[in-house]
Amino acid sequence: MRQAVAQLAPVLTVLTDLGERFAADGHDLALVGGPVRDAFLGRTSNDLDLTTSARPDDIEPILQDWGNATWDMGRQFGTIGARRGGTVVEVTTYRADAYDGTTRKPVVAFGDSLEEDLVRRDFAVNAMALRVPDLAFVDPHGGLADLEQRVLRTPSSPEVSFGDDPLRMMRAARFVAQLGFVPAPEVLGAMTEMAGSIDIVSAERVRDELSKLLLGDHPRAGLELLVASGLADRVLPELPALRLEIDEHHRHKDVYDHSMIVLEQAIDLEGPADGPPESVPGPDLVLRLAAILHDVGKPATRRFEDGGGVSFHHHEVVGAKLAAKRMKALRFDKETTKRVARLVELHLRFHGYGDGQWTDSAVRRYVTDAGDLLPRLHRLTRADCTTRNVRKARRLAAAYEDLEVRIDRLLAEEELKAVRPELDGNEIAEALGIRPGPVLGRAYKHLLAVRLDEGPLGKDAARERLLAWWSQQPESRDG
Repeated sequence: MRQAVAQLAPVLTVLTDLGERFAADGHDLALVGGPVRDAFLGRTSNDLDLTTSARPDDIEPILQDWGNATWDMGRQFGTIGARRGGTVVEVTTYRADAYDGTTRKPVVAFGDSLEEDLVRRDFAVNAMALRVPDLAFVDPHGGLADLEQRVLRTPSSPEVSFGDDPLRMMRAARFVAQLGFVPAPEVLGAMTEMAGSIDIVSAERVRDELSKLLLGDHPRAGLELLVASGLADRVLPELPALRLEIDEHHRHKDVYDHSMIVLEQAIDLEGPADGPPESVPGPDLVLRLAAILHDVGKPATRRFEDGGGVSFHHHEVVGAKLAAKRMKALRFDKETTKRVARLVELHLRFHGYGDGQWTDSAVRRYVTDAGDLLPRLHRLTRADCTTRNVRKARRLAAAYEDLEVRIDRLLAEEELKAVRPELDGNEIAEALGIRPGPVLGRAYKHLLAVRLDEGPLGKDAARERLLAWWSQQPESRDG
């Protein structure tokens, strides 16, 4: 308790002040949920969530006297927010909600006691409170013991808790990923039995929980809980579909296990949170999504070859489409979806480089096709090597190191990140005597291909190559 209070020292003055103000008006006030849990875990929390016996109309004037600004965060739900300086608080009336089981929106009812409020919370570790200003600790559901054991239990029965709000099952997986907890057997049983009820939750809410899970310290554990409980079959079915598929290293692992290892290895390759963009500062959602989705095209492309082999031709192309489709269904933004799908599409491009047959042209195309995703593609490609064959692993690592050296050399010599044809659109139009339109677009692409294949030629040589190409086009004869 002393350690938890010490963790709260930076905000203790604020909590005491607010507690005294509410007490002076005859109301109870308590810090509740995540901030209390994090204080016992020695973690810094940016949230100051408080609960009170006061109703919203009583909360607002107290906060107006205390803060520089107040706002209505949902009066019908009992929540008023306030700010004083850099400190933001949210104060909510005790709740005693009821649910109809068909939506996750509660019929809001205000409660009369802290204990009544705590029993409706998602997990016992989040159902602890610290009364202010006297700092009395309230833990009716054994949340502190659960913290000690790193276990997730629900204050009420898990069937009731998840029936009230199915999103809590996703939160369980998120807490496993973020905090290293494990679900109690009855919690896992209820998640498995009730997995289908996640369908009433909006895709946006599911996406947010999945993103938080992936950005946690232990995302593999969270994903494995989603798969084991059957939730992944509803929200990310491409992942459990990998379990029975054998990948190109089928001697010792399946695609599901391989994808989990790739995720862990990609995380190990992330840069520090404050590192430069080229280091891919972690946690990086795009890289982690690409890692778990990079092989989702394999089930649809698996072919059994003569002699007992297995092939997955073009699984990267199929996988890119499947990844984009799933991310759109989960309402990921367009840019994130585009980046993840592109990484899935490009993740096999490196293979074959080890044969030593890549020209500078191939390296240029690798760089330009990746664009600003190149640092992530480097890490995804390296992480995709999960072979236990030490000699093969060393060979692949050496080949990729050689590729990176060549990329750095070409970047320095030719500024590949900004590669363009040596004639711009106006110059192409003037040389060919054409107007802007599809033909100009084709001419531009041709000169870009020449630039990628042969490197810098100079404007005169580029113009000659353009005119030679133009002489072979039907439009030149029509003009």
